[in-house]
Amino acid sequence: MSNATGAARKPPILLPELVEGHAMYPPKSYPSTGSGNNFLTFPNSANATGRYRPKILAVVGPNASGKSDLAIRLARRFGGEIISADSRQVYRGMDIGTGKVERDERRAKSEERRAHRLATFHIPHSTFRSQGIPHHLLDVASPRTTFTATHYQKLAHRAIRDILKRNRLPIICGGTGFYIDAAVYNYDLPAVPPNPKLRARLEKITAEVLFHRLKKLDPRRAKNIDPRNKRRLIRALEIVLQSGRPSPSPSSALHRTSLYRVLKIGLNPQPNKLRERIHVRLLKRLRQGMVAEVRKLHAGGVSWQKLDDFGLEYRYVSRYLRGLLPKEQMISRLETEIWHYAKRQMTWFKRDKEIIWVKNEREAAVRVKKFIESC
Repeated sequence: MSNATGAARKPPILLPELVEGHAMYPPKSYPSTGSGNNFLTFPNSANATGRYRPKILAVVGPNASGKSDLAIRLARRFGGEIISADSRQVYRGMDIGTGKVERDERRAKSEERRAHRLATFHIPHSTFRSQGIPHHLLDVASPRTTFTATHYQKLAHRAIRDILKRNRLPIICGGTGFYIDAAVYNYDLPAVPPNPKLRARLEKITAEVLFHRLKKLDPRRAKNIDPRNKRRLIRALEIVLQSGRPSPSPSSALHRTSLYRVLKIGLNPQPNKLRERIHVRLLKRLRQGMVAEVRKLHAGGVSWQKLDDFGLEYRYVSRYLRGLLPKEQMISRLETEIWHYAKRQMTWFKRDKEIIWVKNEREAAVRVKKFIESC
């Protein structure tokens, strides 16, 4: 279809731009084997429209499974860049509590200053680097604002396009299953703007009642949401009440064709090992200054209620700082809640039969190499 001037109308930019024609050369960091190690696929991987689907990798798993370290090693080995899929790591200043990868020191101060000069939601071009690997969708929002799955989807698609244009491998890494699916599949997410009046009414209702109401209106969402996270409960109800439909389910996404050719790698340690990792990691974060981080966020204008709504580390540390919990109880309850959250994450991921579960980097590298070299 043409516009009034007769020029061809460009497709919407929400979905990735697909490239037709022959494959591009592999990145220099991944040596060519002469078999076409490209991230833009050959003709026999074209979709029904005849357009070729770019290759992307997803590394998934519960908290403390080691997925971030694995993603960095795979990115270094195969010429990739990482797109974070974590609903809390998008916020600036929430570093220790979310387990955000450590930013390379030589760039950190200048990029932190630059971040505060930019818009509320932004993607600095490969400015966040950890161990030399560019990371996207970290520190893109202020914790005083509301960042939704719709925001994430838009920025994730933009980041994927940017990485593919440079013939690098996009690696989506995180534990927020809905964010991963929103980036991979053509989810039609309801663009529901915040409704202050509705939120004010829902804010007066207890989390228990909100959760009971969500179970009636959107039972699938209720199965995967934190029943004590009032912020997320209100947002979930806001979406279903204003759009008139529940959020997309993971099962519905799996039956849709993706505009990408996706390899999903999953890490799922044995329960006893995962619990031990959660315990060790929590104590390490406390030593690193997690309590001071929460105190600084509050001093910077993030309300106690907002910190509580962020859940897990920020909920229990903020309650400790307010004198609502003694330190020992804060640690024990937080560790239990992190374990419960990890189990909810695995409930989501286990529904996706496309995930290939691996035990170590060697198994993952074999799968990724075969995927990249395939036509």
